[in-house]
Amino acid sequence: MALHRWRVLLPGLWGGWLLCVALLATPAPFALLTLPEAGRVVARMLAEEAYTSLALGVVMLVLERVAASRAAEAGEGSGFSLGLGLALGTIACTVAGYFVVEPMMAPARLGQGPLSFGQLHLISSGFYLVKVALVLTLAWRASRWPMPGRTASS
Repeated sequence: MALHRWRVLLPGLWGGWLLCVALLATPAPFALLTLPEAGRVVARMLAEEAYTSLALGVVMLVLERVAASRAAEAGEGSGFSLGLGLALGTIACTVAGYFVVEPMMAPARLGQGPLSFGQLHLISSGFYLVKVALVLTLAWRASRWPMPGRTASS
């Protein structure tokens, strides 16, 4: 029962966190601060978001793995589920977007590297958008899961 509750609660909270960062927290500094100051504030927020997403991604991976194993033991599926794939995708997007692409942005600002800052920003934003879609899909799927021990009419 606790496993189910965490599988329902975490993706919704995580999705809200990601949307808040994207739609509220990162645009606000650019409206109030100079460009370099706003960039530093947003960089800090995105660092916090990346580490939070890694932690939540690993927690969801474990929760989904346990649920998939239980379903497989009950003969109701395999050891690999869609939820497990979604959780893996969120981790991959976080690693690629923040830990691979973001470090290339500072040199790109100086004209170094094969890609421009704008191109790298677009790639990083694309990974973030895909991560949001994956987390919201986890949340949407969680809202459809029946509670163990309850019927659909309860």
